[in-house]
Amino acid sequence: MIRAVVAAFASLYSIKFITTVVYMLQSVEYRPGPYLAWLWRTQNFATVMKRRRLDMTKPALLLWWSVAIGMFVQYGIGLALIVLQIQGETSFGGMFGLALLLAAPVVWAHLVALPLELGRLLIIAPKEQKHIAESRLIFASHPAIKIAIAGSYGKTSMKELLTTVLGEAKSVAATPGNKNVAISHAYFAKRLTGKEEVLIIEYGEGEPGDVARFAHNTNPTHAVITGVAPAHLDRYKTVQAAGEDIFAVDSHVSAGQAYVNNVAKRIEPFLRDHHAIFNDKEALGYKVTNVKLTLSGTTFTLSKGTKRIALQSGLIGRHNVATLAFVAAFALELGLTPAQVKAGVAKTKPYEHRMQPYKLSGAWVIDDTYNGNIEGIRAGTALLGELEAKRKIYVSPGLVDQGVETEPVHIEMGWLIAESQPDVVVLMANSVTPYIQKGLEQAGFKGEIRIEHNPLAFYMNLEHFVAAGDIVLLQNDWTDNYH
Repeated sequence: MIRAVVAAFASLYSIKFITTVVYMLQSVEYRPGPYLAWLWRTQNFATVMKRRRLDMTKPALLLWWSVAIGMFVQYGIGLALIVLQIQGETSFGGMFGLALLLAAPVVWAHLVALPLELGRLLIIAPKEQKHIAESRLIFASHPAIKIAIAGSYGKTSMKELLTTVLGEAKSVAATPGNKNVAISHAYFAKRLTGKEEVLIIEYGEGEPGDVARFAHNTNPTHAVITGVAPAHLDRYKTVQAAGEDIFAVDSHVSAGQAYVNNVAKRIEPFLRDHHAIFNDKEALGYKVTNVKLTLSGTTFTLSKGTKRIALQSGLIGRHNVATLAFVAAFALELGLTPAQVKAGVAKTKPYEHRMQPYKLSGAWVIDDTYNGNIEGIRAGTALLGELEAKRKIYVSPGLVDQGVETEPVHIEMGWLIAESQPDVVVLMANSVTPYIQKGLEQAGFKGEIRIEHNPLAFYMNLEHFVAAGDIVLLQNDWTDNYH
């Protein structure tokens, strides 16, 4: 106990302390609120950087030097006051100087957040509101089909697939990467020429009311809802609240122009008669048959009446079938030819950290570390269960932002992992590990369970852990600001 207290105190005066503070800011995208919450609950700053290291960008470098200079000046003043008392120049300055020395790390760890917050309130926020207001006029007057994509998961994949396939015949513009908030939509609007035929706009959801605000700003003509799952429950509190926010986009489009993936059970309370549903069995009146899954891709047949299209995609996993089927059927409804749809689907491939397979030391590794919800866990473990391998290895730290659902979700996760029958389960030690272990135990898992306390070292040395013939599924990321 004493050793831990001494180590925690010493971490404040380590030469790595400033780097740790800037790393914490960078990890939460320089947002003062999440940074301060993380700062206040951290006891030992030497244990913060477990999963990655500071990327010394220009903003990070500026903050690093700001904190370093501030602490250096405070240390200098503190030492000067102590020297003055020793020399008899003052009778009380020594104690104040000592206080300045001891408090410097704490003071500057807090002061560094002040200019960020003031800049956000006084400079950034007013500019962003101006850009957002201007973007409303751009979206409202744009003649293109405007497709909003909302959901707890699968939004970026849906956006990229629609962009790829519709782009075979139409001029398509889509919000870049995972830029899915109001200011990102505004910057996207400013780059439009007005000649685009289709706009695809991804909606993030961070707090109640977000989706309704985004829909008000972007004026969609169509909406695609990818699913509802426990996510961002630190803000939404319940899955019901998250679902209500996601489905708020429904009121901004005409009846029949909201398309909903109804594979996940949590979507059922939100379904209405006017929704056009799709799943891995059918999409917009087209039947899905002959599904085949391998590590090199997915094939299936889409048919309606006498029309049959054999489709092949580089995406892996049965969960992608519903998305691919919808995109193909929607493209056909918009007038693309079967040949154009087939060519577009053939171009689709895994996105970075989303069911992305690669070879490592003779093993296949499936990188699904971007995933962050129970439906993603379900999809990944289902794929692992279907594939053949000499040895199957499952690796995950668990899920973040699950709120009141944390324990039941991770117990369910344990069951899903067990059902995929891996030979080895590797869990990154954190607050949810016992719940996953409980689910594995309840499901009767008999394989090896390994608890890793140094995730960064494990991932960096993964090639030493695998062997030829293995299949390794890596799911989820757990950044250092979660505990």
